Amino acid sequence: MTALEKQIVKALLGKGHRNQDIHALINTGRDPTVNFGRISDVKKLEILPATDEQIERFTLEKSLIDLQTGLSPFENERLVRAREAMMLAIQIFNMPLLRFKVEVFAVLSNIAWTYLLHEFYIRRDGVITHKDGSSFLLGQMIKRQDVPIAVGSVNNLQAMKIIRDAVEHKTLAAIGETFYAIFQANCLNFEKSLCELFGERVSLGKDLSYAIQISKMSIDQAAMLQKAEVAGPVQSIDAQLSKMFTDDEMSDPDFQFKVSYSLEKASKGDAHFTFSNKLGDGNPHNVLVQKVAADENWPHRAGSVVKKVVEKTGKHFSSHNHTQAWRKFGVRPKPGSLTPSGTNPKFCTYHVAHKDYTYSDEWVAKLCGIVTDDVEFGKLKNSKS
Repeated sequence: MTALEKQIVKALLGKGHRNQDIHALINTGRDPTVNFGRISDVKKLEILPATDEQIERFTLEKSLIDLQTGLSPFENERLVRAREAMMLAIQIFNMPLLRFKVEVFAVLSNIAWTYLLHEFYIRRDGVITHKDGSSFLLGQMIKRQDVPIAVGSVNNLQAMKIIRDAVEHKTLAAIGETFYAIFQANCLNFEKSLCELFGERVSLGKDLSYAIQISKMSIDQAAMLQKAEVAGPVQSIDAQLSKMFTDDEMSDPDFQFKVSYSLEKASKGDAHFTFSNKLGDGNPHNVLVQKVAADENWPHRAGSVVKKVVEKTGKHFSSHNHTQAWRKFGVRPKPGSLTPSGTNPKFCTYHVAHKDYTYSDEWVAKLCGIVTDDVEFGKLKNSKS
């Protein structure tokens, strides 16, 4: 126990507090904990007991310890602030209505990393200030030979500094999605460094895990994002980063976190973006499932659909009925549509090469269900074509 802890124990024993209560108080947030024997040993020590003021402050500080992380806002102030700064950066960035999120994330993440490395050096060396009294800047710490993070993380922080310096003096005039991969890597690097340097207990993973949204992103929306014009200030920063780092450095997942993707089979994923693991250059990276040929997912032309429905149901089902069906259920656009690829991928796809549509087994199954239900089939035949 520390000298103060011994004084606290001495005072509490003198006030008639039970050993188990004193033991619980002393061990709150403590690693390693002390055993009952240590409490009893204090009785034999010739030391001055703590004052009432010291007991009050000690009890207050213990009550403010985060029991999940074991962090005290007094003894671990920098680490507490580092975690909170990164949590704020992520939470603000994930707020859908904000347009200032790129700027805020760049500033707050810089603060989070500064506190994190300050805590590392103060624990190791006891010093985080220069001779003039100024504290170590993040840009200075990541240039040190003994910086405790990977090269890719260092490069990422250099990129973040460029972005932060830019947003302090100018607006980006854009959403800034160009930098999202850098921001994602920055978050992952922070979590990794936090746990490696200070233990899994202080992880942010339990507090910040998944971001969820109400609506799905359509293929057209995803394509629109890719086509959006990048604003001048963003292009300027991007060009600066391109000059500063090599292609290999920029492809490091610690520098910017990216995934490649394709669509899952419509019959399973219903046109969702679905992630899985794939081995590339020997290291697992998060990628989406491999693209499956359209003929496997949507193997039936319109005539084949009609024929299969008749064969499976024994009912009369015509090409006209099929047209009524895809129009009624919005499976594909009408002829002459400006967006011919706007299909429901669960049932249908558009082939650019030969400008026609093919349909899935699920579409055939859906039609069979309708045709064998006299009421539903009647509604279909009465619908406008």
